[in-house]
Formats: sequence, structure tokens, C-alpha cells
Amino acid sequence: MFSRFLRPARVSSAFSPSSSRSLTGTLAATRQSNSVFIRSFAVNAPRMTTSVLIPRAERVAHFEQDDFVIEAAREAVLRNECNQYSHPKGRPRLRNALAKSYSPLFNRTLDPETEIVVTAGANEGIFSIFAGYLDQGSEVILMEPFFDQYISNITMNGGVPVYCPIRPKGDITKDMNASEWKIDIKELESKITPRSKIIVLNTPHNPIGKVFSREELEEIGALAVKHNLLIISDEVYDRLYFNPSDHQRIATLDGLWERTITVGSGGKTFGTTGWRVGWLIGPKSLVEPALAAHTRLVFCVNSPLQEALAVGFERADEVGFFGSQVGAYEAKRERLLSVFRQLGLPCTIPEGSYFVLVNTDRIQVPKDYPFPELLNSRPKDFRTCYWLTKEIGVCAIPPTEFYSKPNQPLAENFARFAFCKTDETLDAAAERLLKLKDYIK
Repeated sequence: MFSRFLRPARVSSAFSPSSSRSLTGTLAATRQSNSVFIRSFAVNAPRMTTSVLIPRAERVAHFEQDDFVIEAAREAVLRNECNQYSHPKGRPRLRNALAKSYSPLFNRTLDPETEIVVTAGANEGIFSIFAGYLDQGSEVILMEPFFDQYISNITMNGGVPVYCPIRPKGDITKDMNASEWKIDIKELESKITPRSKIIVLNTPHNPIGKVFSREELEEIGALAVKHNLLIISDEVYDRLYFNPSDHQRIATLDGLWERTITVGSGGKTFGTTGWRVGWLIGPKSLVEPALAAHTRLVFCVNSPLQEALAVGFERADEVGFFGSQVGAYEAKRERLLSVFRQLGLPCTIPEGSYFVLVNTDRIQVPKDYPFPELLNSRPKDFRTCYWLTKEIGVCAIPPTEFYSKPNQPLAENFARFAFCKTDETLDAAAERLLKLKDYIK
């Protein structure tokens, strides 16, 4: 029944040099991460410190983590057994902690031995899925906007990304809820061909902040069943969604566990993005090809920080961590939104994650502003974000980088801001952003 996507690509061949896909050629063809552009903006911005500039733009948590997680890392480093190789599947303590934490959320008892694989960050986990499943020319359906790393992860494994945009259905000249961004299910189905092998879902969504509803997930799942597609459900922000939204897991819907691999992130869950620990959850038959690729890519994940995250999950409910973290993020979200409301700049109010999309169409950037040559071929939002960095002192990400070229016009009047920062950083950013009053038409 599922033979088309359960027949993984031979992992060994996926990494063999060939005249058609040499390492240099593959890397040279990939798009440059927008983080590289933003860092170059910030480094060259006079009068300002990168402590405000870079963290405001990127998906990096810049505030103190809870002491119990940091203390667990400190203790793990001092234990010899935690400084040796781990099993490629991950340390047993972490896999057991993940199984205990996630079993109620998946409405099933997860087997830590066969249904969970710990990866070197969520991104490596996604790469390993593509490496395990894609053949040359296999197509992967992406909903735009998308996490920019998806593209290189697909193309470096011989796959072909195929795009379908999520469009705002509300009035973008006013504040709107992230739920008002919708995927047209008929348009999505029109992108599926006999070469389609995987569809990627991201909920809560980066950069929109949309939490897909159960009805939307059922429609996407029905397409996957109809066309026999593997689902990658990127749920790295699964602990960061705000009332009254309710994060639904597509793997819990009828008949979809058997064709879904869910991706998680310790960095997003505990605000420790530099630790690079993620995980895959799914049926044994689905995760095994990804495990094979993961083993050849990195062999295993760093041991002491796996141990620390195991403690984090073991103690999170005891100390009320997840609830208090959502409350803290919700307050930071409102702190940032209030600034844009003062400025009269419409926002997409996120239901989850820690990003806000802002409509920047009313910002009047001086026409004679001396932009660097590298931005001449870039969409409008790159110039807006560059100017914000240089003249206002706050970085934002240009969201057209999350789109295929034909659909970039959908995002060129937006900028993505992050609120995963200290209150002091948010206050400093707010003070600078209020200077925009002189530039709003």
C-alpha cells in the first residue's frame, strides 16, 4: 500500500560523488541563508551593538534558561559516561523521557527503542529523512513561506522542491490573526505529480505563527493518503502556542500515524538553540531509513546535552516549566505588538512560535538611500530590512527568502521580527522602532 514512500533511497548512494552531482556543485547551487545576509547587515551597522541587532532578527532565544536545565548540563559534563559516544538512536534516558512526555500528546504509548531517534538538531533530522527517502528527481511539496533550510536539504539529496503558497485571506492593512492565512487545498493537490514523494507541514508555523486547525490537517492528510505521500510534520514550536489556539498533531488523526514522521527540537523547547539536539518520532518502519542516514552523517549526538535535556523533560511538569514559558512568551509577544500598534503598522498576530510578521508597506525608505550592490537583485523587503538595521538599529528578516522566486511578491511588503529576547532587549528595540514615526506615510 505504501510501497512508493516506504521504499527508501539507498542511503549509501545518496552520498556517493558523481559527475552529475558533485559536492562543490551541489553546495554552490544552494541559496544563501538569510542569516548570512542579516549578519552582514548588522556587522556593518555603525553606532549600534550586535547584542540588539542580531538577536532581534534570528530564531535565537536570548534570555536566561531555567536553572534546572543549565545545572543538568553542568553536572553531565562532569560525568565521564556522559562524555563518550552515545547510541546513534540517542541516549536511553532522553529517549525514555521523550516517550513519557510525548505519549499522551500522540494518544499512544511510544516505544523509545524503535519510534524515537535523537538527531543533531531538528534540521539534521529533516536532512536525514530526505537522505533516507529521496531518489534523484523525487518531488517534495512545500507550503510557502517555508523554513529556508528545507531547500538545500532537499536539493542536496537529489530532490526537487515544489511550492504552494499559504495566502492571507484577511485584510493585510489591519491586524489579522495568523489563522487567516490559508492554504488552498485544491491548489495544493494540483502540485502533486507521480514524482511526488513527501509533503512537508510546519505547525506552529515559521514565519506566519499559524497553528493549523484540525480541519486543515484532515484535508492535508486526506491528500497524503490519496496520493500515497510521506508526511514530515515539522513541529519544533509545539510547546509554544497561545490560547485560544490548540496545537493539533497530524500524526494523531485517523490513519496518519502510519505515514508521518514528526520533528521536534530541544533548542526551541527549552530556549537552548545552541545545543543542537532534536528528535524524530514515528513508526519504526518510517524512522529506520532516517536513522540509517543520520548514523552515516553524524553517527551520534553530543552526549552531555542529551542528558541535560532528559532532565529537562523529567522535571518540566514538576516545576511547571511549559506553562510558565508560554506565559512569558505571550507577554513578550504583546510587548512587541504594542510597539507596532503605536506605529500603526499592521501585524499578523501569531498563534504559536515567537515571530511576528509586520506589514511594512507604509514605511517610506528614502529613495536616494545608498544600498549595497548585493541588494540590487533582491526584493523590496531586503532593502527595507537593511535600512531598518542601518538606520533604526533593529534587525528584521526579509520574508521573501522563505518563498520561491515566483511567489516572492506575496511577501515583499512584510518583515519578520522575533520576540524570543529579554525584556531589556525588547524595550531597547521598542525605543528604536518608535523612531519610525518620521518615516511612516
